[in-house]
Amino acid sequence: MKTVDLIVHARWLIPVNTHHHVLEHHSVVVKGGQIVDIMPQDQAKQSYSATLEQTFNEHCLMPGLINNHGHAAMSLLRGLADDLPLMTWLNDHIWPAEKRWVSDTFVEAGSELAIAEMIRSGTTCFNDMYFFPDATARVVDQSGIRACLGMIVIEFPTAWAATVDEYLHKGQQLHDHYRHHSRITTAYAPHAPYTVSNDTIEAIIMNAEELDVPIHMHIHETAGEISQSIEQYGVRPLERLKQLGLLSPRLIAVHMTQLNEQEINWCAETGIHIAHCPESNLKLASGFSPIAKLEQHGINITIGTDSAASNNDLDMFAEMRQTALLAKAVAQDASAIPAYRALEMATINAAKALGIDNITGSLEIGKAADMIAIDLGGIETQPCYDVISKLVYATSRDKVTDVWVEGKHLLKDRQLTTLNPTKIIHNSQQWADKIRLAN
Repeated sequence: MKTVDLIVHARWLIPVNTHHHVLEHHSVVVKGGQIVDIMPQDQAKQSYSATLEQTFNEHCLMPGLINNHGHAAMSLLRGLADDLPLMTWLNDHIWPAEKRWVSDTFVEAGSELAIAEMIRSGTTCFNDMYFFPDATARVVDQSGIRACLGMIVIEFPTAWAATVDEYLHKGQQLHDHYRHHSRITTAYAPHAPYTVSNDTIEAIIMNAEELDVPIHMHIHETAGEISQSIEQYGVRPLERLKQLGLLSPRLIAVHMTQLNEQEINWCAETGIHIAHCPESNLKLASGFSPIAKLEQHGINITIGTDSAASNNDLDMFAEMRQTALLAKAVAQDASAIPAYRALEMATINAAKALGIDNITGSLEIGKAADMIAIDLGGIETQPCYDVISKLVYATSRDKVTDVWVEGKHLLKDRQLTTLNPTKIIHNSQQWADKIRLAN
């Protein structure tokens, strides 16, 4: 009998692999943070002896969710300026607040709040775009979550950097510092076409090729962005970015609510990935991304929450549900984006976009033990005809009881194990008091 670190037995197991199946009464066997076996429970008990063995008789075990677009530290601005159009929200409220308050300590406190919320919601990896990413990295390292941290670039000075060269230099430092970290990767994060020049985009493309990292950018978020680009450059943003050579499998294009047929074809031809943020798009009235049509063209669709300042939560279960429901409404087709496709978008598709699908995004032998247990035994999830349908259409984040990343227990019976919720709440309230008094 082989000795391992952990065996988790579950009523249902969803690997999210090419077979699209649900396994019943199966076990995941973990050693050294990796999955070494997946097999029926009886076989696992006969084949392995574990330091820790856990049984979940009413739970589904599945890969941890991957939030493929967000601004973690902005959780401290949750509810600051609600019910406003995007550019009014940014220009009159968010950017002034950031100019006054954003610092290393602000980002550390905001990242702690966001990461605690994400872990409690079943998210095991997130793709972030914000200032002071080294502060977020410290919290990621401490908390045990997985993250791709944005090397942000924007043309105007901020508390993080004064010039494009300084943004690029600090991004390079971040990448070099964490290049061998098992849970932290990096991506270039130019903010948007309207805040980054042609020369800067070309420099980022060259650097991303050299470092072999993704590029993560807001694109075609609103109709106003399209009009502004035509006025300034004579073409729509995506055409400008195509001319610059940005459209490639490295690109994660966020939002993409304003697309015509030609642009959809360009997305398919160039192999870009799309990070769909349905709740943020709805709240800011940004528009509807044609997810079903993009899916039909073979484009890799992923899901993000955007920030808690524009959402106002980091709930990937809610985003999965909205993704499926909105796709049906926009396409006027009830069969568009079935539940399993939404589940893939929140797991393996995002891992592919981040270039880490060999590590995470599905439960398979040789991958990291990044997984979550969801309690399906309650009133709200009865009866059970289809487990995947239940997860997408009937389950909420409060049903997540346990979370592991690299086999480490980050949430145990709904309790955080690596972060102090009392401290996080206290720090968040202190920041809110400062910001409220100043406004």
